[in-house]
Amino acid sequence: MSNMNENARRKFIKNAVTGAAAIGVGGILPGFSAKSYASILGANDKVRVASMGVNARGLALATNFAAQKNCEVIYVCDVDSRAADKCISKVSEIQGRKPQAQGDFRKALEDKNLDALVVATPDHWHAPAAILASKAGKSVYLEKPCGHNPNEGELLIKAVEKYKNIIQMGNQRRSWPNVVAGIKELHSGVIGRPYFAKTWYTNSRKSIGIGKKVEVPSWLNFDLWQGPAPRKDFKDNLIHYNWHWFWHWGTGEALNNGTHMVDIARWGLQVDYPTKVSSNGGRYHYKDDWETPDTQIINMEFADKCSITWEGRSCNGRPIEGASVGVIFYAENGSLQIEGDNGYKIYDLKGKLIKEVKNEVQVDVRSLTNPSQALDAIHIQNFFDAIKKGGKLNADIVSGHKSTLLVQLGNISQRVGESLDIDPKTGRILNSSSAKKLWSREYQKGWEPTI
Repeated sequence: MSNMNENARRKFIKNAVTGAAAIGVGGILPGFSAKSYASILGANDKVRVASMGVNARGLALATNFAAQKNCEVIYVCDVDSRAADKCISKVSEIQGRKPQAQGDFRKALEDKNLDALVVATPDHWHAPAAILASKAGKSVYLEKPCGHNPNEGELLIKAVEKYKNIIQMGNQRRSWPNVVAGIKELHSGVIGRPYFAKTWYTNSRKSIGIGKKVEVPSWLNFDLWQGPAPRKDFKDNLIHYNWHWFWHWGTGEALNNGTHMVDIARWGLQVDYPTKVSSNGGRYHYKDDWETPDTQIINMEFADKCSITWEGRSCNGRPIEGASVGVIFYAENGSLQIEGDNGYKIYDLKGKLIKEVKNEVQVDVRSLTNPSQALDAIHIQNFFDAIKKGGKLNADIVSGHKSTLLVQLGNISQRVGESLDIDPKTGRILNSSSAKKLWSREYQKGWEPTI
């Protein structure tokens, strides 16, 4: 690579991380094709990764990693042989080299040539897999949420402290240039002191019906799919997506989509742990196996005289403030809105639009798999920079745990039917014995995550 290209690459990544060139209308990405974009991000040293969980979002991540010039996907790990075969085919086409199929990711972790594990499994596997990778000396790119329960987030922090590895959480908007610029403007006081952030997600999901106990398909290793979760029978309405709506394996819409926007809200308000969390909602639309709320409002209060709310509507997709997903910061002199794309809007107190920053990179906020490949590549490159050069992560596990915990506490409040008092120094629950029992979970014997 020429010095000129290398300098361009370094300048681009620096601007993407700091947001210094992203404040003007149009940001820094317009004019870049997918090929030229990938070329600028190229580097000589390749990070060798294993992709774990490649059916949907994991397939998008695996192909995105494979498209990076400084990366090679050397393992594809999935308990579904069909998903693995499809991913291997697509990754091979992109990178020109065929990754190895490994049904059990733990065997891939034994490879000394492996640098990192990409985790895009169901939620109950996120933290246990990341901890095993940490013990094996690997870095981890961990999709949100960072854990199935609060205790797992704390374990991940302890793992990084002990094993000195890198864990980047998939809060990709922390790396999107115009989102970074919007938060920078907020922190600079463009609308005065912000004191309230409203976040939301809406969709029109269908009923999952009543599942029937059936024989496990030949293409699925259901025992390994369940992994650390206590064993339950296989039903025909569980895999591949509906596990989100069962408390045993999933965390509901709050952590499925709420984590992203609540993370931006916490970032913008510059807060850590709350003092009080409450939740109201339920499974209102259909009568089926769906356990988590399809309608939910979580309220989070902080000692700094500010608050965050999250509204989730899984079964009525009418937009809020003109968008299906977003966050609005309300402040002394106006408001700032960030939606699902790489842009933001600033309004005065009368609701007049006074500034709008757009980006030509299209984002499909309701895509279940790959809403923003080109933008997410910046987050991936930030992960690589931390591995190879010791650069600062845009979404480290401490930050990721704090944001994940906010919506986890909301779910706990929902499940016990109580408002929770929280220690603002630790994030721990103070008042409810029943809520404290949900801080962790039961594990299948022999599968318990340990540091």
